[in-house]
Amino acid sequence: MTSPYSFVRKGEPMGLLDKLKNKMEKAKGRGKEAAGRGAGDPYLESEGRRDRMKGGAKQVGEQAKDAVKEARRTFKR
Repeated sequence: MTSPYSFVRKGEPMGLLDKLKNKMEKAKGRGKEAAGRGAGDPYLESEGRRDRMKGGAKQVGEQAKDAVKEARRTFKR
């Protein structure tokens, strides 16, 4: 069975896919938050805020990993 990520080259991080997923999670959260605000549903609004914050936190983690990889690449020479 082949991986759904088989198009990613060997040795290359799957960071692009992770970043895309995080951005989609943030967008989903924004949508839920707006829908909750429009419907007057505080539970849906807070759920959207939670999704948005979770996606943002994951995005920060991806940026930190990228910074570490870049630092390793810089000092490896």
